[in-house]
Amino acid sequence: MEPKTSVSVVIPARDEQENIAGLVTEIDRVMHDRHDNPRFEIVLVDDGSGDQTLDTALSTAAALGCALQAIRHERSIGQSGALQTGIRRARGNLIITMDGDGQNDPADIPALLQCAATITAEDYCVAGFRKNRRDTQWKRFQSRLANRVRNALLRDGVPDTGCGLKLLPRATFLRLPWFDHAHRFIPALVKGIGGQVAVVEVNHRHRQQGVSKYSAWNRTWAGIVDLVGILWLLHRTRIAQVSEYRDTESA
Repeated sequence: MEPKTSVSVVIPARDEQENIAGLVTEIDRVMHDRHDNPRFEIVLVDDGSGDQTLDTALSTAAALGCALQAIRHERSIGQSGALQTGIRRARGNLIITMDGDGQNDPADIPALLQCAATITAEDYCVAGFRKNRRDTQWKRFQSRLANRVRNALLRDGVPDTGCGLKLLPRATFLRLPWFDHAHRFIPALVKGIGGQVAVVEVNHRHRQQGVSKYSAWNRTWAGIVDLVGILWLLHRTRIAQVSEYRDTESA
């Protein structure tokens, strides 16, 4: 009998005290409503918050009886660093990443899992696509432009690489090169190691509380630098195609 799928929902968060309780509650409800009842946990990485994000998540999970790992960085190192911390400590063989601001909808998790179940490749990524974004016109314009430039250069086939809602095997993540801002290029990195990428349309909600941690300047400048680095990395990547393997060691 095959072991039951186990899922770790990894959430990087900074100063999201007002949003984290609702998000943990929604994830717990969605996962318990699944007919296949997979084992799951939430892994919260508090990236140097100045509020009670971590304590709020812990008290909410305790009230729900929900498995939660809570990790706090002494100081903020960014979303990619927080994701790396969380995924390396995760116990699930499947990783679902979500932003901590509540704009990603946990109700979309089943669609990601359903899509993943149809993929036969060892390495893969299911990427969320926020077709109807709940952001300002200026922010939507920035994202559309950035995604078009990125897709023209990287050809990863993903219309919305900035969506925090993604699914990939933990083993796939551990094979990826990792660096600051790498979370925005996960599909391209997965393709770079010979993996498969699928896209699922997902809901996008208005931020209810708090403020975004990103500005036009830090998105644009980081994006230009990262694109140059990714192009170099993918150009230098070589995938071994094993044509034969023999092992003379006796069983």
